[in-house]
Amino acid sequence: MTRVAVAQLGLHVGRPDDNRAAARAAVAEAVAAGARLVVLPELVNSGYVFAGAAEARTLAEPADGPTVSEWVRLARAHDLIIVGGFCELLDGRLHNSQAMVDAGGLRAVYRKAHLWDAEQDVFVPGDGPAPVVDTDFGRIAMMVCYDLEFPEWVRSVGLAGADLLAVSTNWPASPVPAGERPVLLAHAQVAAASNRMYVAVADRCSAERGVGWVCGSSIMGPRGYPLAGPVLEDRPAVLVADCDTGAARDKAVGPRNHVHRDRRPDLYPDAGARIPAT
Repeated sequence: MTRVAVAQLGLHVGRPDDNRAAARAAVAEAVAAGARLVVLPELVNSGYVFAGAAEARTLAEPADGPTVSEWVRLARAHDLIIVGGFCELLDGRLHNSQAMVDAGGLRAVYRKAHLWDAEQDVFVPGDGPAPVVDTDFGRIAMMVCYDLEFPEWVRSVGLAGADLLAVSTNWPASPVPAGERPVLLAHAQVAAASNRMYVAVADRCSAERGVGWVCGSSIMGPRGYPLAGPVLEDRPAVLVADCDTGAARDKAVGPRNHVHRDRRPDLYPDAGARIPAT
């Protein structure tokens, strides 16, 4: 059993020192709560609502820059795994990226494959698979925000044996009908239930240039129900839940069904590649 934390941070575009300080404080709070894995939001170093690509470029940094390097120091000091998002500069191009670090250093960098709205004017989409990394906790997969809305992408890490999917996100708020919760939470719950794995979502708070946020930080269990959160309040928060990799490796749904073995890829071998005619 491993204690997992998700940190909901108040981030601000153009204030990297303040943003790193917020992440540092959240990691300290998670450590005090006994967490061994900490998930941080999307674009921690830079904030999200850029005036354009030029502004993002002034805030971007390489994977060995100050933000990820600080996460490595924190991971070594506390024997942690940290997963968080950052604005990355790589070979002159900007990526909406996510790093995983542990006491041994940088383990993986994932570059967001599915870009949302104005992100397409700023970032180059990643062209590699979502990583599934063997760690002391178990097998951790990595995704950023809008990636979670593509079932084929999520299924790919489920089939690769992920025990937990770490999602760094900045979910923008949108109108929600009375009595309902944001549908983005349903994506996290369905991802967990349909793959029988944990899904740890670190969202953000603090309105930025007129954009508000879902503030949906949460940890979903392998049956799709929340173990912690969602916060759904515009405030910083650190949530923790105890996660058992054994539960994530049991893919049975009752005595006769299994979320992976029951698939019928013979009927839909190319379903992920088809685009309906318009």
